Amino acid sequence: MPANLFQNGEDDFYPSGLRKRQDSSDHTLQRGEILSALSYALDLTEGQDMGHTVKSALLGIKIGALIHLSIEDQRDLYYALLLKDAGCSSNAARVQQIFQSNDLQVKRNLKTTDWTNLWEGFKYVRQNAHLGDSLYEQTERLFQFAVHKKGQALEIVQIRCQRGSEIAEYLGFSPKCAQAIYSLDEHWDGKGVPQKLRAEEIPLFSRVMNLTQTMEVFFSTYGKDATFDMIEKRSGTWFDPQLVQAARELQQDTALWATMQDADTTRQAVMDLEPPGETLSIDSEQVTLICEGFASIIDAKSPWTARHSENVTLAATSIARQINLPPEIITTIRHAALLHDIGKLALPNSILDKNGPLTEEEFDLVRKHPYYTLQILKRISTFEDITEIAASHHERLDGHGYFRQLSATELSLPARILAVADVFDALRSSRPYRDALTLEETLDIMRRDTPHSLCPEAFGALEQWCNSAI
Repeated sequence: MPANLFQNGEDDFYPSGLRKRQDSSDHTLQRGEILSALSYALDLTEGQDMGHTVKSALLGIKIGALIHLSIEDQRDLYYALLLKDAGCSSNAARVQQIFQSNDLQVKRNLKTTDWTNLWEGFKYVRQNAHLGDSLYEQTERLFQFAVHKKGQALEIVQIRCQRGSEIAEYLGFSPKCAQAIYSLDEHWDGKGVPQKLRAEEIPLFSRVMNLTQTMEVFFSTYGKDATFDMIEKRSGTWFDPQLVQAARELQQDTALWATMQDADTTRQAVMDLEPPGETLSIDSEQVTLICEGFASIIDAKSPWTARHSENVTLAATSIARQINLPPEIITTIRHAALLHDIGKLALPNSILDKNGPLTEEEFDLVRKHPYYTLQILKRISTFEDITEIAASHHERLDGHGYFRQLSATELSLPARILAVADVFDALRSSRPYRDALTLEETLDIMRRDTPHSLCPEAFGALEQWCNSAI
């Protein structure tokens, strides 16, 4: 872990793990590497195990080759597969509101349910929605679900699909890629959502993605035989029969299914299949764009954090400039700030949006979100600095932070800056249980936590920035 060596001279701005870059050629990565790693966060907010997206992608890439897609179409399908759930956080609060239960569980169990079947849909609601304690409450809630089922399902999917397609466009991917994400939940028989498209009205990429994401969930939950039984039963209803025929060719591919047993092995296989020419510099605008796109995904999880990552990034980079840190370090801080809360996608909205104090069990889950941030970002080979800073945003100088209880000697100045910026925005923003604090109230609270908990140098720079902005 980087020690705090920010004392004197230029070299002191670069402790272990934060060395000044001399050769930019040593700091490049493939677009697929960063998107596949960040897709693990999308898996979490869909209630899936980390690796769901890359496993679905590998199946989709294989089917794309079997149906002889052009090179350009294979490229568009590749990125659509990795971004298929880019809008999934945006409907989390609404899912929690409708079902009044754990939105992650609701989403997870939906993946193995044929929700177009009346009886399966009824059982799903019984098992996943909070229906109340009395028989009357349960009967009334079930009646309300029956009455509003179609409208609520359409609303939830529209939120997700629209947002996902917008993010793909924001990241610069093709209209075909964005449209594929928008139509992900359409079914061959016209009973899907959001537009009830039928057969070949549905974009081809969407048909591939709907098939392979469902195959992955069944494979991970029930095994290969159940997976192929499922696609046969849903051929012509959920799935394009010709794609099901192509998928049958994968059934005896023992190497493929062995690879699919492990998420990181699958991810490496997906990275190896990325179309050529997608190399990015670690400091490039494209990397910043991807970080910004995922920051918007993070913040969309809860209405109470709608601009949190953006605000923390502004505060952190402003503090860094007040301290006159080099541009390379400020860029690293910017990326870390944008992604610092990516682990929060693992938390249900019943906790994030709770109007009251958390139980000890709930707070234990909250303490784990920097752990998930670490687990996701560490998979990106050139993100070592970013990962360490982002995963330390709840650490404190006195060792009483979380999740690793790091002490002052183990926290770099960038990590200390991010911690100060995160506290600043949290206090300045409204929460379900309190209104936003004034600037004066915020600084008074933070002043009391300095220097034993928060870094005095970073806090001093924050005060300077606030005073200059008034």
